[in-house]
Amino acid sequence: MPAANDIRKGQVIKHNGEPHLVMETQHRTPGNLRAFVQVKMRNLRYGKALDQRFASTDTIEVLPTDRRTLEFSYADRDSYAFIDPNTFDQIEMTAETLGDVKNYLTAGGKVDVLFVDDKPLTVEIPSAVNLKVIESADGIRGDTTSNVQKPAKLETGLMIQVPLFVKEGEIVRVSTADGSYLGRA
Repeated sequence: MPAANDIRKGQVIKHNGEPHLVMETQHRTPGNLRAFVQVKMRNLRYGKALDQRFASTDTIEVLPTDRRTLEFSYADRDSYAFIDPNTFDQIEMTAETLGDVKNYLTAGGKVDVLFVDDKPLTVEIPSAVNLKVIESADGIRGDTTSNVQKPAKLETGLMIQVPLFVKEGEIVRVSTADGSYLGRA
């Protein structure tokens, strides 16, 4: 097993029996103390970030990872199916594993999946996606002085606020970070 000095950003390590993604590392040597490595990492199962200090001589278990690009196929209740376009293997994930990502998945959409020990752990999507508006009230012009918005339901079931001029059937660009309207596609 490698020493704590060998930990690098982007690696997945096992800490307290859980996989953690290393986001930042810093090697420190205070004046009269022993050297240590300060690691900022995120628990891949629960999403919680934490800072951990390791002695530079500690051994750390680095987990083998694999990152693959998959295509979203379909959703069935609490299960979401993805297809590997190279091998045509089907991989299923639960809504709990996906989290908020499920609000931005459309058939044929590509996602990057991080596998640890051949188990899918995290799903990364682009910073913005194009989604179709399936339900939106008609905008009523009135005494407006600024940007007035109305609720709209998208094809994935996500509700967002859009400007009054957006109509049903239009494709809009949505930020996956906060679910905000970015513009028409």
